[in-house]
Amino acid sequence: MSTVSKPAPKASFGERLKKQKYLQMMVWPGIIWMFIFNYIPMSGIIIAFKDYKITGTMWGAPWAGLSHFKEFLTDPSFMNIMQNTLGISLLKLCIAFPLPILFALLVNEVRSARYKKSIQTISYLPHFISWVVLGGLLITWLSDTGMINEVLVMTGILKEPIAFLADPKYFWWVAVISDTWKELGWSAIIYIAAISGIDQQMYEAAAIDGATKMQKIWHITLPAIKGTIAVMFILAVAGMLNSNFDQIFILNNVLNAEASEVIDTYVYKMGMRSGRYSYATAIGLFKSVVAMILLVIANFITKKLQGRSLF
Repeated sequence: MSTVSKPAPKASFGERLKKQKYLQMMVWPGIIWMFIFNYIPMSGIIIAFKDYKITGTMWGAPWAGLSHFKEFLTDPSFMNIMQNTLGISLLKLCIAFPLPILFALLVNEVRSARYKKSIQTISYLPHFISWVVLGGLLITWLSDTGMINEVLVMTGILKEPIAFLADPKYFWWVAVISDTWKELGWSAIIYIAAISGIDQQMYEAAAIDGATKMQKIWHITLPAIKGTIAVMFILAVAGMLNSNFDQIFILNNVLNAEASEVIDTYVYKMGMRSGRYSYATAIGLFKSVVAMILLVIANFITKKLQGRSLF
């Protein structure tokens, strides 16, 4: 008569914790840091529903309900701020999101290891330049006597110089193109890593069947990294109301304010310059709620279309 072996008893939480003590030692500092600097400060969100003054306490401030949210939604500049925020973000989503994927595919086709490393290194470098430094360079380059105008005039593309940062109609494109150039190589890293994990035997089998390079990319590479693309797309949609504060803050000025005023810069002006902390907090909370809604919608759509999602 055969005997059925009993499953091993499940280890207790304490036993698993002891067994993973070295892994826990690496994880817990990050968890503690996140709790201290990300979760504890969230108690300050309460001032969005109060009339907080810096001379008083957060808990002693009188309640204001949803008045700050109503004030923002009825503000004459609300539509312009939302238009600029969504306009710049949509352009970045349409241009800056697919370009790193294309760049990663092109880099993957380079056969010389030395040449590939050189391309990657050069493309990464702009990411490490602070927007304070890069913004100063762009302000100089884009002036009517700057390098870009000189090149465009010399090549006959322009008849006369244009002060790009002094005209609102150029600001969106300046913001999108400069951000794309700065982050292209860095954003492509995750796609290059995903491509490097594809089984090379699939490419060899496709080559035996006579597949061209484009067919290999379309039928092997892209399907293999579609999960990574889906996750990055969800995160990009969720961050649509984030217009890269550092970049916009450096490049905006009185002349292009009509096209450069976004939610982040407006929050800064209301909070830090005007001292309207409750109003600024309400706007920030409004942005976070909308971002969460966009995250859920993008996650749902991606899950239906691709079968991949964050949750």
